[in-house]
Amino acid sequence: MVVKEFSGKDIVIRIDHDKCTGCGECVKNCPADVYELVDGKSVAKRVEDCVECCICVSVCPVNAIEHSSC
Repeated sequence: MVVKEFSGKDIVIRIDHDKCTGCGECVKNCPADVYELVDGKSVAKRVEDCVECCICVSVCPVNAIEHSSC
């Protein structure tokens, strides 16, 4: 299992890269532009900008994103 962990402020975001399909739903739907696709996988590049809305978790079709606030 390849799980990438990203943190900033008091937020921890974990993305399971084995599950992530690179669909880009998190990138398209995040109002704070926290996510980018890197080598076909989601990466939380700007965790410090996260507004803790949890949209990323709800739009991921494969449940690859875990968010400490959700």
